[in-house]
Amino acid sequence: MWISRAVEPRLERSAKTRPVIVLTGARQTGKTSTFLRLFPGHSFVSLDLPTEAEQAEKEPHTFLQRHPPPVIIDEVQYAPGLFRHLKAEVDAKRTRNGQFLLTGSQKFTLMKNVSESLAGRADIVELETLSFAEIRAALPDTGVEAAIVRGGFPELYANPDIDLVAFYNSYLVTYLERDVRAFSNVGSLRDFERFLRACALRSANLLNKADLARDVGISPSTANQWLSMLEASGQAVLLEPWFSNRTKSIVKSPKLYLTDTGLLCALLNIRSEEDLRQSPAVGAVWETFVFAQLRARERNAGRTGSLFFWRDRTREVDFVVDAGGRLELFEAKWTELPDMGDTVNLDFVRNVLGNSRVTGGSVVARTPNSFPFPNGFRAVPVTELG
Repeated sequence: MWISRAVEPRLERSAKTRPVIVLTGARQTGKTSTFLRLFPGHSFVSLDLPTEAEQAEKEPHTFLQRHPPPVIIDEVQYAPGLFRHLKAEVDAKRTRNGQFLLTGSQKFTLMKNVSESLAGRADIVELETLSFAEIRAALPDTGVEAAIVRGGFPELYANPDIDLVAFYNSYLVTYLERDVRAFSNVGSLRDFERFLRACALRSANLLNKADLARDVGISPSTANQWLSMLEASGQAVLLEPWFSNRTKSIVKSPKLYLTDTGLLCALLNIRSEEDLRQSPAVGAVWETFVFAQLRARERNAGRTGSLFFWRDRTREVDFVVDAGGRLELFEAKWTELPDMGDTVNLDFVRNVLGNSRVTGGSVVARTPNSFPFPNGFRAVPVTELG
């Protein structure tokens, strides 16, 4: 079963206007499958094969003769030397668009090579795991709690008989053995796995790198490098605080979120919907899930850098969407019956920032239907974020 991705129209438009498309994201998010489905006329080569990667790196001219455009080149980060030759190939035939479709699981490595060699020639698109809206469009009966525990990896919905525990155990082994080993500053995979699990325990919380490093038994500089590794491989996101000159006491530490709740639940040993309901981390897991849906919403709207959180020394609003200076506020609450008490912080921040600046606010909860509060805020189900 194929689940359509919200990014597909953009990829099709880009193929008509840009010579190169770079599709990045975590492993198993469907990058290769999406390209193969949308562009069946392109040939395909994967640099996961060591012989192909070696030739692409050491003999790029010969490699491109063997794999002429239009072509999909999978896991292109394994051959950084190929990018300069792609530039020459593109410039020789600049009027031909959609010729090189590149995928990669190491975002920072890709961005460095693209910025150096393909600036102005490539459209860069990030593919996350499935949003709840994408899942529900294909499988309308999927419940929100089931989606949280199962996560957003497409293979888990294409083949519902896959055992979740086995899938995520295999995913972690593959991630540690392949992506993590690619970074020379990771000396101990066991320490890195402990670090990853410590990050899972802190998802949806303010990031304190010193505490994180101390709990894992590594140096703060190592913790910083490993956080960059998680970001580079699409496993974690740091959400920055929103602040202005009018709010002097806003904290400036980011919040840490894992990008997929299925992996988060696996790391927290939450293996079923009942485990989720009984878990002391259920509030943080729910907030992580809401964060993923808001990121997907903003990305589909073509807005980047629009999502933040708000916090001073005593109060916090989970999410702030800044659209051209107009602010939309969101609180994530696990409850099925949100009430006025859940809007206290929304109301406080609206008073601080001013009614003219705050366009609205919502409590995102497990309520089946949206409804208004007397103070102008709303309770909304997560389905409305799609």
